[in-house]
Amino acid sequence: MIEFAPDIPRWRQVAEVVRRRIADGTYPPRTRVPSVVQLTAEFGVANATAHKVLRALREEGLTYTEPGLGSFVAERSRTAGGEPDK
Repeated sequence: MIEFAPDIPRWRQVAEVVRRRIADGTYPPRTRVPSVVQLTAEFGVANATAHKVLRALREEGLTYTEPGLGSFVAERSRTAGGEPDK
């Protein structure tokens, strides 16, 4: 678990850890990111917090969700605009 800063929402701090892992290749494109259950276990956060983390990453275009399979790292498109691709 990480030591949380008291003045920053926990979901933001957990999301930042996952963002860094995506950026450094710990979670390469098209690989699964931790599930809600895994995030709650690793970071000691509530289910609602873990859901918020995954929703934020999806809204940022860093991940995408396959119903019934989980959330995966999106590939960055090489097209103008840089919209993420699956």
